[in-house]
Amino acid sequence: MTETKRDADVAFIQALAELLRENDLTELQVKREYGEDDSLNVRVSRQTAQQVVTQIAAPAPQAAAAPAPAAAAASAPADAPADPANDPGAVTSPMVGTVYMQAEPGAPSFIKVGQQVNEGDTLLIVEAMKTMNHIPAPRAGTVKRILVDDGAAVEFGAPLVILE
Repeated sequence: MTETKRDADVAFIQALAELLRENDLTELQVKREYGEDDSLNVRVSRQTAQQVVTQIAAPAPQAAAAPAPAAAAASAPADAPADPANDPGAVTSPMVGTVYMQAEPGAPSFIKVGQQVNEGDTLLIVEAMKTMNHIPAPRAGTVKRILVDDGAAVEFGAPLVILE
């Protein structure tokens, strides 16, 4: 690799990092093709102060059956605020992906309404690009509400769980 090409790659990576910061993104991936046998594959990511994501490569679990209506009703109490994203205990999704409530099909769920969790405990998994991202509890507390269903698609910033 020539020094000029290396400098251009470093400048390109710095520009990607700047885009990440300026647009408040958490991850950006780009592949640059220079020729048949020459390419640059760059993934730039950052952790937010609110969320820390642990990435573990694992096979994608099969989507489980939808939870029973009684379980859905138990996770949404009548005294809930209109917009759960504004709740001070809301844990939001750090990425776009698919939610899994257990480590594998048939395994027990990571959390249940009313369960006590410690800071760092896995609340659920968000799969993005075949990577299983464990979403940890940002602080100790009690699970007040579960706002997503197993196998549901979520957007960046979508509220997942309310901790009390």
